[in-house]
Amino acid sequence: MVNANQLQRLKIGPEWVDPLNETFERFGIVSARQQAGFIGQCGHECGNFKVLEENLNYRAATLMKLWPKRFPTQEIANAYEKNPKKIANMVYSNRMGNRDESSGDGYRFRGRGCIQLTGHANYFHASKALGVDFVMDPDLVGTPKYAALTAGWFWSTHKCNELAEVQDWIGLTKKINGGTIGLADRIKHINEAHDVLQT
Repeated sequence: MVNANQLQRLKIGPEWVDPLNETFERFGIVSARQQAGFIGQCGHECGNFKVLEENLNYRAATLMKLWPKRFPTQEIANAYEKNPKKIANMVYSNRMGNRDESSGDGYRFRGRGCIQLTGHANYFHASKALGVDFVMDPDLVGTPKYAALTAGWFWSTHKCNELAEVQDWIGLTKKINGGTIGLADRIKHINEAHDVLQT
């Protein structure tokens, strides 16, 4: 169990005490290492529990760098620049259970929550697992309770406890991020959380 004092030391608001404890209990995230891994990874993914929705407000140059196949020319990138809704519908179309760009699924099921749940398929499966209809009300994933619970669901289904227990931070980061982006920052968050949870 985490308490408000521990979270305060990690610069995480008291509104996270209940969501985190409910998530830990529900998904068997019990040891200090597992909980620190969860808090550290989520802390990196969601701006230390302050940003619960993906920011897709990109400039053209950034779009070309992040998604070179989808934005191969300056002209194409310019048409999407600084338009989060249009960008999400383009980059997330026809993947992760989403329909085509015109369906609006990309923006509807954009990244939300502590581990940035993304795509219709993930929203659908999280709904089934948690008994809450995130497909019809995707904004719920951007509230502390469901931001934490959907992250716990993802953590559990991707067997992250085992990786956290053996401190395989690279393997854990790959499960969550798909690569190793922000690895040093993630490890820093994990180690800080571990120090606090042990005391």
